[in-house]
Amino acid sequence: MEDVAQVLGGGTPSRTEQSYFGGGIAWATPTDITKLDRLYIRHTKETVSEEGLRNSSTKLMPAGAVLLTSRATIGFTAVSTVLICTNQGFINFICGPDLVPEYLAYWLRTQRDKMIQRAGGTTFKEIARGTLRKFEIPVPPLAEQRRIVDLLSRAEGIVRLRREAEKKAAELIPALFLDMFGDPATNPKGWPVVSVGQIATYTRYGPRFPDRQYSEEGAHILRTTDMGYSGELRWHDSPMLPMSNAELEKYALYPGTLLITRTGATIGKTALFKGSDRPCIAGAYLIEVGLCSDVAPEYVLHCFLGQYGQSCLVSGSRAVAQPNINAPTICAIPIPLPDLSIQKAFAERVNGIESIQSQQATATAKAQATFDALLASVFNGHGGK
Repeated sequence: MEDVAQVLGGGTPSRTEQSYFGGGIAWATPTDITKLDRLYIRHTKETVSEEGLRNSSTKLMPAGAVLLTSRATIGFTAVSTVLICTNQGFINFICGPDLVPEYLAYWLRTQRDKMIQRAGGTTFKEIARGTLRKFEIPVPPLAEQRRIVDLLSRAEGIVRLRREAEKKAAELIPALFLDMFGDPATNPKGWPVVSVGQIATYTRYGPRFPDRQYSEEGAHILRTTDMGYSGELRWHDSPMLPMSNAELEKYALYPGTLLITRTGATIGKTALFKGSDRPCIAGAYLIEVGLCSDVAPEYVLHCFLGQYGQSCLVSGSRAVAQPNINAPTICAIPIPLPDLSIQKAFAERVNGIESIQSQQATATAKAQATFDALLASVFNGHGGK
């Protein structure tokens, strides 16, 4: 690496000097890189001043500099399109005349596992600049490097388009909810208002099984980590515990049950259990809400997922050692109750949209797998020592 690129570190100006920041010079932190959906970086959350540059170890680099995250989240890369500097969480490269920056950025991604293996540190892993300088990189002619970059950038562009399509599809259901029912906070369509308790058949806290170890068989135990922030429930990723028939009869979830996280930073996560191919049981940090037949579960779910529902759940939490919400508080939340026929029409349209979202997610996963395989194959046999 040191034969074909200048290898530089980064730094952070003193936070006690306000004049060191906000000067308009791009200054990257690892978060700026890990959230990118493309190879290039132009804007950073924070900027530094000329004075900040002079009084810190960070280095100003030209457009075309390659940025590599080198600690904690090791192996993420980007190519800058502007003058830029970074904090100390990077190893940076200014390419010599024999190296195309984009080629280097893609190749570095294939070295992530090796970097992690050679990283040191106790609090967090970090790959040393001296170690990376000795990595060996294949350097084909510039024309071949550009051909490889063109191929990979096209494949990565397909992945990006897939993700953008997923993001737009995710906006459809919230927009549909507001169009059909209005904002629950103001209830502009004048629907009757009921409490959650009036439409609930039961509420229950997820049980605890402290005397058991996870196993390969039994019932899935749904945790807060198995729930997304958009209502998705990844039951197939949850661990399993052995259960007796009596316990399954008592605790197993039934389709149409609402699940709400009740403690910690994840209060407000809400999901609808729609069934599974093996029994599922709510974890100890979840509250189950059974719903009566006078409501469509999908309507209640998306009422809670919206701004109004989230506000009610978060504001209803009590901060002791950590925020916590209980079943009586949830049951007291008022929500508009449209005619059941309209709720069911909403549910049907939601199911159709979710089918499209599922297809898009599958297509995105295939596109990402294709890109990853292509990235590996391009550099296969030329990974360096």
